[in-house]
Formats: sequence, C-alpha cells, structure tokens
Amino acid sequence: MKKALIIGVSGQDGAYLAEFLLKKGYRVFGTSRDAQMTSFGNLKALGIHQEMEVGSVALNDFRSVLQVLNKVRPDEVYNLAGQSSVGLSFEQPVETFESISLGTLNLLEAIRFIGEPMKFYNASSSECFGNTEGLPANEKTPFSPRSPYAVAKAAAFWQVSNYREAYGIFACSGLLFNHESPLRPERFVTRKIISTACSIAKGGKEKLELGNIAIQRDWGWAPEYVEAMWLMMQQKGPEDFVIATGKTHKLEEFLELAFSAVRLDWREYVEFGQHLFRPTDILISRANPARARRVLNWEAAYGLADVVTMMVEAEMGRGDRSGGALSYSRIAVR
Repeated sequence: MKKALIIGVSGQDGAYLAEFLLKKGYRVFGTSRDAQMTSFGNLKALGIHQEMEVGSVALNDFRSVLQVLNKVRPDEVYNLAGQSSVGLSFEQPVETFESISLGTLNLLEAIRFIGEPMKFYNASSSECFGNTEGLPANEKTPFSPRSPYAVAKAAAFWQVSNYREAYGIFACSGLLFNHESPLRPERFVTRKIISTACSIAKGGKEKLELGNIAIQRDWGWAPEYVEAMWLMMQQKGPEDFVIATGKTHKLEEFLELAFSAVRLDWREYVEFGQHLFRPTDILISRANPARARRVLNWEAAYGLADVVTMMVEAEMGRGDRSGGALSYSRIAVR
C-alpha cells in the first residue's frame, strides 16, 4: 500500500486529492497548520474524514516539516498548502511569500536531508505567467508575475527545478489554471457569484458587488485536476506540466451562466466597487495544455458551462446529503 502525504489537505484541492488517492488504495495522511483547530469541513463533506490520518505542520518551521516527513515516510508528497488568494496577497505579501516559497523550500530540504526516495508534487499556478499578450501559455512560456501570490509561486517553482537538477529529487510542479468546485471558499469570486445568485433565487435581497468582470480566465473542474497531479507523479521522471481546459472565457460569461441557471438577470443584482479592482491584474489568461494530453493522456472533460451548472446545483442543494459536493466529486473523478 502506497503512502501519500498531502500538505494542505483541508483546502479544495487537498480534499479532492485525498478522495482520489483513497480510491486508488493509498494510505493517506493529511496536514493543516493546526489539526486540532481545523474543522476539516471539506473532508467531512466528501465523507472521507474518518478514512485518513491528519496532523499539524508549520511549513515555515523546518523542524516541524522534518518531523512529519520522518513520521510518515511517504512515497508521495503533495504540497498544496500556502495562502491561496491572489487578492489577499496584496494585503498580506509577507505571509503569502513565506507560506508558499519558504514552505516549499523547507519541504524540499527535508526530503533531501532524509535521503529516502520520496516523490514531490508542487502546486504552482498559471498566475506565474502574468500577461502573455493573449497568447496561450505552455511549459516554455517565460514567467512575468503580477501579484505577490504569483511572485511567491514563481519562486517556489524555481526552487523545485533547482532541487530536481542539483540533487536528483523527483520533484515536479503543476502549472494549474483556474479550477473550481463547490468546495471553493466564498472569498473566491466564482463561489461568491454562485452563492449570491442562489441566495437571491431563494428569496434573498442582497446585491452582488464585483470588480473587473472583463478579465478572462481558463476555468476547469477541480476534482479532475487532482487526477493530473497524480499522473505527474506516476511518470518515469519528474516534469512540469500546464493543466487547463485550453478554453478562455470572460468573468462576465461566468456571471451570465450562473444567474441564468437560476432564471435571473445578473444586471439587476450586480454592483461594481472600485476597491475590488487589484493594483495589477492579468486581463487575459490563456493555456496550451497539449503536452498534458500527449504525455499524461489527461484532458479536461468539463468546460465552463458544466462547472457553473454543477456548482449551482450543489449550492441549491446544500444541506441535502443527496446533492452538493458529495455527489459531484464521485462523478467527476475518472
């Protein structure tokens, strides 16, 4: 039985990855910053909290990282932790950089120190590419980060590359474009839109305040993106991959689909706030995931319309155990 350690298991991707690996027959260990205070709500929503072992780790503390790796001795380590909001990174740049870049460095150094074969996956981000003038980004596209979050992710990416080349560690990064699910926190604009639209449809009187809806992103379905992470770890050698649908849409289109799904016109309920515009932002984000199709035999099965429909149905069915994130995670993991 293979052992996997998921750093940051309480988040969206960590929960879906844990579910995926459990189905593959892994013994799964997961960590958060404080396991005694964390509710692990996403694991409970998927019904897997009792099927795995959880513990605490402080990624900015090398001793803490070394202890958990020594204790678990995993075959595969998935680093999904760190401050995950681009918008919040402008308010908390130091916390963002330390939790992402220093955390990744401590994990890599601990693996090198222990000296046993452990495969390492690092969650990188499409944000590293910045503005590509509308051209699709692939694995060879230069980085041009435009936020503290992106700067931290870019630094972590190059740390992974350095440890791979310098010490022969199986270490790879997934350059994942936006991927959503009902497990997204409401501080993310996609879940904010879905949650507000469904609340209004149920009789709520609130308004939805947004920033720039002209931005364009490549949105996919999170449960199938974790399969790409696993596939990267099953290769003969460590390589980095762009993971995306390959199709870009405006946030306005996401907004339109969400409100239309509950038979509402978004124009009647949306207000715009200048304070929600970021100091620097990516206007158009495009991806070329051809290499993932060719090498990993992975291709996104769900597009924007599917993602919005599943998120709306999950939100409308919250509180009903027959719907929501529980059922959709089951149908979306191949």
